Amino acid sequence: MSGRQKALLGLLAVLLVGLFVVAVGAGRDDRGDPGARHGLIERLGALGGERSAVDPASVSADCADGPGRLVFSGSCVLRVADPGGLRTLVLRSAARFTVVAPAPGDADFTIRDEVDPAPDGTGAVAKVAVDEATEVAVTCPGLGGCTVTVATS
Repeated sequence: MSGRQKALLGLLAVLLVGLFVVAVGAGRDDRGDPGARHGLIERLGALGGERSAVDPASVSADCADGPGRLVFSGSCVLRVADPGGLRTLVLRSAARFTVVAPAPGDADFTIRDEVDPAPDGTGAVAKVAVDEATEVAVTCPGLGGCTVTVATS
């Protein structure tokens, strides 16, 4: 190997080490917000638009106590009519509850989520992706009754 090739190889090694140091040191010292959307990800998300919510009138259940209001103890099965595309079923309650629903699309698994009221007092919120007519089970812990609302946001 000639002296010129050795110098070029050394320069390349120094450049790679320098780029690595800059890449590792470019981060901020704060912990960040994992829910925040920044930069390219935010712009890509804007291209797809926001998913609209399931119309509460398209949800039926034996435990329905008026449009979009479910009152039950134990559990209740919601029947969501075909939304005509990917939509979000938004369920709200002042108390803790559990949601069990099939995954959208061709996925062959069931999603289970226990939602607790937020510390700021806004209640418990579950968001379920729905792309076809489906059934979603809602369970209330303990022996008491639950009130869950089908919301638009």
